Amino acid sequence: MQMSKLFTKTSKTAPHDADTANAKYLIQGSFVHQEMAGVYSWLPLGLRVLNKVVNIIREEMDAIGGQEILMSALQPKENWITTGRWDSVDILFKLHSQTDKDYALGCSHEELVTPLVGSFIKSYKDLPCAVYQVQTKFRDELRAKSGVLRGREFGMKDMYSFHATQEDLERYYQKVLQAYIKVFQRCGLDVKVTEASGGIFTKNVSHEFQVVTPAGEDNILACPNCTYAQNSEVSTLKEGDKCPDCGGVLAAVKGVEVGNIFDLGTKYSDAFKVEFTAEDGSRQTALMGCYGIGTTRLVGTIVEALHDERGIMWPKLVAPFAIHLVSLNSKDEAVQAKIMDTAATLYEDMLHEGLEVIWDDREASPGEKLADADLLGMPLRILISEKSLKENSVEWKQRAEKDAKLVNLQDVMEEAQGFVEE
Repeated sequence: MQMSKLFTKTSKTAPHDADTANAKYLIQGSFVHQEMAGVYSWLPLGLRVLNKVVNIIREEMDAIGGQEILMSALQPKENWITTGRWDSVDILFKLHSQTDKDYALGCSHEELVTPLVGSFIKSYKDLPCAVYQVQTKFRDELRAKSGVLRGREFGMKDMYSFHATQEDLERYYQKVLQAYIKVFQRCGLDVKVTEASGGIFTKNVSHEFQVVTPAGEDNILACPNCTYAQNSEVSTLKEGDKCPDCGGVLAAVKGVEVGNIFDLGTKYSDAFKVEFTAEDGSRQTALMGCYGIGTTRLVGTIVEALHDERGIMWPKLVAPFAIHLVSLNSKDEAVQAKIMDTAATLYEDMLHEGLEVIWDDREASPGEKLADADLLGMPLRILISEKSLKENSVEWKQRAEKDAKLVNLQDVMEEAQGFVEE
């Protein structure tokens, strides 16, 4: 990708109402465009990040036997009446159509997935099964805030599992828990597996996956040495107590919830009469688990956890591009031609080798190009300038590191391939 061909442009200033790092940098870098409070359009660079995050999630859900489906966002009122949640969920968007019927825009999909899967479950031989989707959700938040962390329209991966026994549900619950840790680690995040309340979904204890950051809305007690934590709302411990898992000292911190898992029991399968014939011939109700990751929220959380005063520091696996090639303009026409020829050749070589590279080929000042490179936050910056060409080299700088180095032009491709693959 050549930056001169991007229809989007970066901004020198942050939005006046940007109250978090993700709100500031995602908008300033034109990763997203705010349409209204809590509603965003995803632009080319931002969509590349979001798609990579979703692909990581898909790989891990497929690895534990999840089957991907796509349910409708528009849901019938009758299903919400069946579960008793039509009047009890205050964030539910309700629509009245010209046919005099009422609908909901899905804030979650228990009301659809339960009867859907129930229509296929007849025997214990049909269990267990797990289905998931990547879907847009809608929540009528009173106050959308914190950029893409709390929106009225947002992306989510939600998975639902169905089981014949509690033991089988608990086994799968633990399998998902470990898969979630892998997802967040691959996204460059250190998560705390936090015991929490089931909220509107279940009376059972659930687990949240929290990333420690000052932008967080949740108060948690977290162990600095392992993934253990408790949400302060359900905590039986206090700051300074020992971690029950590793013995570390628990600290009170703020966290952003990037995922959650619930043991739903039979709350929804009872409502929709999802029954099966057990091995002994009796009729039993299926047990359910629910597992969510906010996909757009996860992108925002990565920014909150990995940034500095100049911009974002994307992890390699989710960065829009692994390499940011920057050619600095020269007033000397002959030197400028050499800079552009060298950059163009390197750019084409990288594309030929399948490396993800964005080239800043714009007619912009060195200061603007360098500032944008920091703001956009690609993992590696390769800079070609009059100064570097005098050394027959490029300036090589990783975004997360302070110092740059010179790399000989003939070695750049090999080192770039090694950087991407490591």
